[in-house]
Amino acid sequence: MEEKTIKKMEEQTKIALTFPGMKEFSDYRDTWRIFRIMAELVEGQNFLATLKKNVAVFGSTRFSSQHKYCKETVKLGKFLAKDGFTVVTGGGPGIMEAANKGAFDAGGESVGLNIQLPFEQRINPYVKKSVAFYYFFTRKVMLVSPSDAFVFFPGGFGTLDEFFEIVDLMDQGVITEAPVVLVGKKFWQPVLDFLNNQCGSIGSVTKEKTNKWFLADTADEAYKHIKDAKEKTEMCDIEPNSFYCRGNVDWKIFRVMAELVEGFEFVTGFSNAVTILGTKRVEKDSVFYQSAYNLGMELAKKKYTVVTGGKFGTAEAANKGAFEGGGVSLGIGMKIGGKREVNAYLTKSILFDFPFTRKLIMTAPTKAFVFFPGGLGSMHYLFEILTLIQT
Repeated sequence: MEEKTIKKMEEQTKIALTFPGMKEFSDYRDTWRIFRIMAELVEGQNFLATLKKNVAVFGSTRFSSQHKYCKETVKLGKFLAKDGFTVVTGGGPGIMEAANKGAFDAGGESVGLNIQLPFEQRINPYVKKSVAFYYFFTRKVMLVSPSDAFVFFPGGFGTLDEFFEIVDLMDQGVITEAPVVLVGKKFWQPVLDFLNNQCGSIGSVTKEKTNKWFLADTADEAYKHIKDAKEKTEMCDIEPNSFYCRGNVDWKIFRVMAELVEGFEFVTGFSNAVTILGTKRVEKDSVFYQSAYNLGMELAKKKYTVVTGGKFGTAEAANKGAFEGGGVSLGIGMKIGGKREVNAYLTKSILFDFPFTRKLIMTAPTKAFVFFPGGLGSMHYLFEILTLIQT
């Protein structure tokens, strides 16, 4: 790297300590919050460790019991229960209640992982075993980690958030691949078309990925694709979303705690940030790269801190614009496959092993989100943010 560039980076690192956007000081270092998060993770994993052959079912909370999808969900719940599967849902109404009812009526295991929301969410009467969560992201970790198959009925922001999170984590190799079944061709086919055509046109999604998911219209069709699903073998060191190992909580739970502490420390002081997300595959001569660069520079001039995933493509463009605009350019990224990859335009960066801690830290200081075209990861973040705002 040129001496001139190094000198500029050193100067801008100093700016980060006295940046105008930090005048309204934001302190995220709440010790009790950390302990509460850790308690939820441990309690949730202890609960899930007692379950076997899990199938997670997702879908809208707003369908009535007479809706055709709820009727199909009840059938599927019965099929699964009779075959010895544990039916796991969010424990609420609509599709979740229908899945739990089917399992309950068939005498099977019916489980609910509930969230405390200001509206809509209640534990349905067909849940035999349940645990409630205060933090949205800890509950999502639990919904993702134990399942041997995932079934998605039509739904809104929450369902799409859960769908994109699961397929994104599988695509990254963060969780073990398992059957993904999408019930309701009329609803899901346009989603697949968008991914294949729009995301495919920028190289962020391939048909090889989307062809792994099974499209169905009935409980019978869905069950045929699930019935041979193999129960996950216990993995003590591989899956970041699993903290239970041979009868005890795995040591990596303490790594999660360390990441939370380091992450909250990292963002403490930044209160005027804008997060920019999009594909890493965008080329430097692309209109999107130039647009992200221009946005990063304009934000820096207006004294906003620019936050990205810290890698390449859209993130690099936005960071470069902020850096060359004399502002603070942050990277909050992931170590995928143990690789520590960051672009050259960051004044400060941090990398995470656990995707859920990274997402929590990335949203902490942000006043606005800007989404450029992307793939599964961008869609995952978009629908999570929309869900959090909605709830």
